[in-house]
Amino acid sequence: MLAFRTSTQERYAREWLEQQATTGMLAVDDAAAAPSDRVYSLPEGYESVLVDPLSEMFVAPMGRFLAAAIGRGPELLNAYRNGGGVSWEQFGDNARTAQSDFNRPFFHHHLVQDYLKQIPGLDEALSAPGARIAEIGSGGGWASIAMARAYPGVTVEGFDIDGPSVEMARSNAAEAGIAGNLAFHHRDAAEADVDGRADLVCAFECVHDMPDPVAVLRTMRNLAKPGGIVLIMDERVGDAFGNIGDFNERMFYGFSLAVCLPDGMSHGNSVGTGTVMRAPTLRAYALDAGFADVEVLPLEHDLFQFYRLVL
Repeated sequence: MLAFRTSTQERYAREWLEQQATTGMLAVDDAAAAPSDRVYSLPEGYESVLVDPLSEMFVAPMGRFLAAAIGRGPELLNAYRNGGGVSWEQFGDNARTAQSDFNRPFFHHHLVQDYLKQIPGLDEALSAPGARIAEIGSGGGWASIAMARAYPGVTVEGFDIDGPSVEMARSNAAEAGIAGNLAFHHRDAAEADVDGRADLVCAFECVHDMPDPVAVLRTMRNLAKPGGIVLIMDERVGDAFGNIGDFNERMFYGFSLAVCLPDGMSHGNSVGTGTVMRAPTLRAYALDAGFADVEVLPLEHDLFQFYRLVL
């Protein structure tokens, strides 16, 4: 049955099932039965880790990140030796869907209720008639979808430079039943236009990937209305190198070497930020973009840090 449903050869499917059962990832009803008669199942409690895309314990996307990086091994080696990089387009759908699915549970369960609504004045602003949101680097669209669902009177515009990500976001929004107040655009952030000033301009976990973050932050400043809020969510790391053994930094440096830094470096004249973007680095970018300051918001999360860029 597994071989039929996955369009794989039966002997390889059986070997995989036996391997998964041997490692404890699958349970088998009768190990002594003939191979064709065995029934395999997922042990109770594993669904939240391996199957449920809205579970905060869902780790399946991590495998796709790894596959994306391994698949571009020769190009990565060339970049390490000679400069340049490997673009998001080259990493392909494995990277796109992994990034989208990895952040989806947080956006779905917590972004609005536990974070945006805790920022003074933001909930009131987004609840007002005619409110607007611009999300830069919207990826698979789950943050914009969460905001559009929470504030049905708000116009939400998502912008992304990657065409397939925009199509994925539009598909996700359609499946989620979000339509009238939400749109995604395949456009460089430097050209983003929401036909007016936005109450919230945001970028979630993408500034560190940008080859020219100052230009994008300048656009975000110009999109915000007077008194509006410019919000950045990026990785929670220390303010300076030296947190030897820190779990977050170990993980984020791994992502950086495999995907994020090569993506950023694939563009000409890239600043080469990398995944481990520290607060002083973002502050320097923001000041160059014309912001008055950067405020680290008192919003706690194990992986993410929130910044308000002061107009």
